[in-house]
Amino acid sequence: MPAKPSATHAALLATLQQRFEKHAKRHPKLAWATVLARLEGAPKKLAALAAMEESGGEPDVTAHDPKSGVVTFTDCSAESPAGRRSCCYDREGLESRKEHRPEHSAVELAESMGVELLDEAQYRALQELGTFDAKTSSWLKTPADIRKRGGAIFGDWRYGRVFVYHNGAQSYYAARGFRAMLRV
Repeated sequence: MPAKPSATHAALLATLQQRFEKHAKRHPKLAWATVLARLEGAPKKLAALAAMEESGGEPDVTAHDPKSGVVTFTDCSAESPAGRRSCCYDREGLESRKEHRPEHSAVELAESMGVELLDEAQYRALQELGTFDAKTSSWLKTPADIRKRGGAIFGDWRYGRVFVYHNGAQSYYAARGFRAMLRV
């Protein structure tokens, strides 16, 4: 018999279920029971989802692979999660700042949470499910050839479309954070 979830995990599961049911168009033909079954045996994944939730990400199911059973959660907060803003892209970008260093880098914070940054294709797929980052922007997993040249990419939604731009990896802004995903 599986262990009874802690009160914290029970509250998280209730929040996730409520969001799942409210936004059914994000995951048509998928039952909450299927998602719950994946989560019940994955305490590390629950911890990662808790970190996504606590930092303002509002994670919800955005994909399901019927063959493998893998369920994908993605940050679905309207704007880039508030608890993950004002960060450089990665450690190298952070270290290259001579002054006014932010506290975190997006890549390192994602790793510490146990989640992944969205890449450009995943970000564009998310935008098909709603309007995200209309006032903010989100760092995206940057291709190695761009990062090698000192850059990093980020995306946002403006003028009725998705834009992906570039910036120096050392830059940071109060309105730029990162969106994450987690496969369970």
